[in-house]
Amino acid sequence: MNQDDLKKRLTDLQYHVTQENGTERPFTSHYNDFDQAGIYVDIISGEPLFCSLDKFDAGCGWPSFSRPIETLKEVRDLSHGMIRTEVRSAQSDAHLGHVFPDGPTDMGGLRYCINGAALRFVPLETMVEEGYGDYLPLFKA
Repeated sequence: MNQDDLKKRLTDLQYHVTQENGTERPFTSHYNDFDQAGIYVDIISGEPLFCSLDKFDAGCGWPSFSRPIETLKEVRDLSHGMIRTEVRSAQSDAHLGHVFPDGPTDMGGLRYCINGAALRFVPLETMVEEGYGDYLPLFKA
């Protein structure tokens, strides 16, 4: 998808975050305090990114997950005078956020700090009809 099409399809914030490596303000994402069963997919490609079972409240103001569903691109980020690891979606190369080694140890020790503007939530009840039925086993005990 070209940049003109993306600008038409996405909100200004979604475009800024995913295409310009932007960051939404903390505690502003609908998904920060969101607690429903389902998966979070890339707002651009629909690529499955995170499972609600791996979401936790890190208190940082952004949706946080202990692990992705599948491998994400990781890029060294030296912006803002910090050394961080940026995470991007594998299919659309959208900027998602960053991963930090300060997550809950019982969940693997990582914290994927993700901009909600880069995500779309697919409820468990509609995963099959939306084409994500292959991911239902994530919710089986």
